Amino acid sequence: MAASPDPFETALRALRAHDRTAAELAERLERRGVGKEDRADVLDRLDRAGYLDDRRFAERRASALAERGAGDALIRDDLERRGVADELVGEALAGLEPEPERAARIVARRGHSPKTVRYLAARGFGEDALTHVVADAD
Repeated sequence: MAASPDPFETALRALRAHDRTAAELAERLERRGVGKEDRADVLDRLDRAGYLDDRRFAERRASALAERGAGDALIRDDLERRGVADELVGEALAGLEPEPERAARIVARRGHSPKTVRYLAARGFGEDALTHVVADAD
């Protein structure tokens, strides 16, 4: 019978592909049958070593999503689903270029039209950004 993999090694392998939140790693370890105390120990070790940082994750993820045309609501939802604390979500959003400016860039690329407004709404842009887009079209 093969020995079960070391939980720390399992977590490191999960981090090789890309950053993950503490909640994502904890869930992954739990699915692999790692007990609560061992999970906490692994997460603590990774945190102390600088491999696990939800603030860094939130900032990078928010920036990447914004660069790909996501609005604040979509970014917030993504980070919350990944287990990022509300405070860190707010900080990550505050560090982004204002949503109306991001929306204006998309409008400049796609053109002023109802279709573009629907696109922005579907991408999580808020009412304020959509109002600016419509007002600029007038």
